[in-house]
Amino acid sequence: MLLLAKNTLAEGVPAPTNGAALAHRVAALNTRYRHHAATDVMAGALRNVGQVALVSSFGAESVVLLHMLALIDRAAPVLFVDTGMLFTETLVYQTEVAERLGLTGVRILRATDTNQRDPDGTLHNTDPDACCALRKTAPLQKALAGFDGWITGRKRFQAGTRAALDFFEVEPGTGRIKINPLAHWAPEDVRSYMDENRLPRHPLVARGFPSIGCAPCTTPIAPGEDPRAGRWRGAPKQECGIHFLNGRAMRQGDDT
Repeated sequence: MLLLAKNTLAEGVPAPTNGAALAHRVAALNTRYRHHAATDVMAGALRNVGQVALVSSFGAESVVLLHMLALIDRAAPVLFVDTGMLFTETLVYQTEVAERLGLTGVRILRATDTNQRDPDGTLHNTDPDACCALRKTAPLQKALAGFDGWITGRKRFQAGTRAALDFFEVEPGTGRIKINPLAHWAPEDVRSYMDENRLPRHPLVARGFPSIGCAPCTTPIAPGEDPRAGRWRGAPKQECGIHFLNGRAMRQGDDT
């Protein structure tokens, strides 16, 4: 198990406190781990970034990062947002995967004001962005306030805006570092890793759900459709928005 060395760099340099110094620190980490494997990047983050959490939706591909974390430090924090509208299959899968991998640091996050702001549970029908902000982004942002960095499942192939995604990046406006161990992975890398390590699949994947969110806002896709076509089908919304810019939720990216 790795011990977390708070606020130190791999080279032993004290962690900076201002924006320019934080950017320098991130650049140094990217240089240090440029040619390393995903597990090395994750291990390096746990050693050198400070207090770090893995944010996981326990979705279609989440088990890859969860398995890597289990190999490094099973007690490391894992943040899982239960929106109150997830598929039963996701909740069961979350419990089973955590137990199978021996993850003891899973923290289940829930919004505390849904009764006041969405008393009848229909906000997703009238304002899906507000529903995501209430049930997902707000509790996550609150939980992340105590961390120096967080691990995401974002990858370069997912969008043109991520073509230059690095392993480490500054999260503007928060002072946190985002860690993207799978930044350079292709879809076949994800599948191969899961096959080689015999990792359990989310049960909804076999039923036509390659991207899994809340039950009211997720449908199976037809052959040939984009993997995310089943998310908020028929609406202009495309993302839940758990990534932040200047402290605000950004409408981009895989939420794992």
